[in-house]
Amino acid sequence: MTGDREEQAVRAVQRMQDYIARHLQEPMTMRQLATVACYSPYHCARVFRELTGVPPFEYIRRMRLTQSAIVLRDVEKRVLDVALDFVFDSHEGFTRAFCREFGVTPKQYAKKPRPVQFFLPYGVTFRYLYTKYKESFMEKTHEKTCVIFAQVVERPARKLILKRGEKADNYFQYCEEVGCDVWGMLVSIKEALHEPAGIWLPAAMRAGGSEYVQGVEVPHSYDGDIPEGFDIIDLPPCRMMVFQGEPYDDITFGNAIDSMQKHLKTFRPELYGYTWDGNHPRFQLEPQGWRGYIELWPVREVQKD
Repeated sequence: MTGDREEQAVRAVQRMQDYIARHLQEPMTMRQLATVACYSPYHCARVFRELTGVPPFEYIRRMRLTQSAIVLRDVEKRVLDVALDFVFDSHEGFTRAFCREFGVTPKQYAKKPRPVQFFLPYGVTFRYLYTKYKESFMEKTHEKTCVIFAQVVERPARKLILKRGEKADNYFQYCEEVGCDVWGMLVSIKEALHEPAGIWLPAAMRAGGSEYVQGVEVPHSYDGDIPEGFDIIDLPPCRMMVFQGEPYDDITFGNAIDSMQKHLKTFRPELYGYTWDGNHPRFQLEPQGWRGYIELWPVREVQKD
């Protein structure tokens, strides 16, 4: 697929993904998706599969199953009602599909949620930009963006469920080593204290693995299941300094991250009575344009004479 045609296809599939997300609890047809994409139904189905890796209706089914699992995990609701809400024709059909997707029945999952692999596909616009710009991402020079220092927050003793890489020290290398679907497992963990994050581990916590990992914090008392291939480690109490950039759109996400990280290299926490604390992990929250790019850096108070 050449330049302009590829960009047109990316925009078309992104429109379909956005439409699916808005209408997940309504019946959908290929003709509706084709209208949104401005393609014929045949071409619409072909480019959707080419750019997302799955046919449109498998994508819709897996999206519905993931959202239904979130409801069953977080809300007391009958399995049949959840099935009907997400356009499944019967309790039995929903149960079969749910069990095939997650390896547990909806009733069992609602009673005792456990980590499962949620289907949380990236928008194809992000994937396109990631593929196109990842090689030059860190070399580009951008205008500085206003950076907002939000606050210092306290983190109590807790645990971290994480998936290690091999040598990765940033997101792009981590995706090359581990893949980009770790998030789906982390989001499914009911006991999570905060949203999943990209994390730079201090040397003492790497256990021979990568500096950059993805993980989620859980209570120190957590005794639930650990997903296969994941580790769990103790995190001692610490203070984190939160930095937040300005809102941005998908096209400029690289600029937003790069300008923030350049700013942090010269930031002086001593002006606020703190110094960096290299004994604790540093956190990178999922880039979401509406809220700006966010990182959390561990600090400790400067000792006064």
